[in-house]
Amino acid sequence: MSNNIYFFTEDINFNLKHRNAIRQWIKNIVAAEEKKIDSINYIFCSDNYLFKLNIDYLKHNTLTDVITFNYSEDNINGDVFISIERIKENAKIFKQKFYIELLRVIVHGTLHLCGYKDKSKKDKHLMQSKEDFYLSKLDFSIIQ
Repeated sequence: MSNNIYFFTEDINFNLKHRNAIRQWIKNIVAAEEKKIDSINYIFCSDNYLFKLNIDYLKHNTLTDVITFNYSEDNINGDVFISIERIKENAKIFKQKFYIELLRVIVHGTLHLCGYKDKSKKDKHLMQSKEDFYLSKLDFSIIQ
C-alpha cells in the first residue's frame, strides 16, 4: 500500500473540494519530509465529536481544531481528525479565509504524522514556519 490518502466525514455534512490537488500537495509535503505514506485518513467532524476524542484519548477537556493519531514509527499511517466548526471559528478570529485555515490545519496534522511536535515554544515556532512554507508551495489558483 502506498500513497493512500482518504477524506471522510463523521457526524457532519462537509464536502472537501479539490481533493486531488490537496492529495497531491500532501504527497509532496510528505516526500519533502523524506517520509513514505502507508495510509492517511483525514476525518472532518464537529466540535462535539472532536471534543469527545480529546477527552477519551488525550484526557484534554478543551475544544481543539485537530487531533492526530499516528499508528506507525516508520512509514506514515494515521488519522487526522479536523473540526470544521473550529476551522470556521478560527478563520474569523484570525481574519483568514475558511479554506486557507482548513489547509493550514491539514498541513499541521500532516506535519504531526511526519514527527513534528508543538508543545514547546520552539517546537510550535518550527511547526508554524513549516506550515507557512508548505502553504506557500500550494498553487492556490487550482483551489479557488
